[in-house]
Amino acid sequence: MNATTLAHRGYAPTAAPLKSARRAEYDVIARITSRMTSAIQAKDFNKLIHAMHENRTLWRKLAIDVADPGNLLPDDLRARLIYLAEFTEHHTRRVIAREESATPLVEVNTAILRGLK
Repeated sequence: MNATTLAHRGYAPTAAPLKSARRAEYDVIARITSRMTSAIQAKDFNKLIHAMHENRTLWRKLAIDVADPGNLLPDDLRARLIYLAEFTEHHTRRVIAREESATPLVEVNTAILRGLK
């Protein structure tokens, strides 16, 4: 091994580059949406409950984030995201009570994914 090789190793990045915040959000929402979709298609209510719990937790965290006065998103977008978090909370309860389908929750997440892309 020569000095050049050692120098390249010494100054090379030690880890993969970090994802952007937008990409990380996209990945989390996509993963949860996929789990909900799979559970709906398999007609597996137990798996659907678990996926919806993850989804509801995600939307609660998003609502807390956008409600922060330091959040830089436009006020109109922040209000819409808080509304979607409230819708998710309410609709999830109705799905758990077997009064509604979980499909609208998947549709909301899919719309958000399109926006993030």
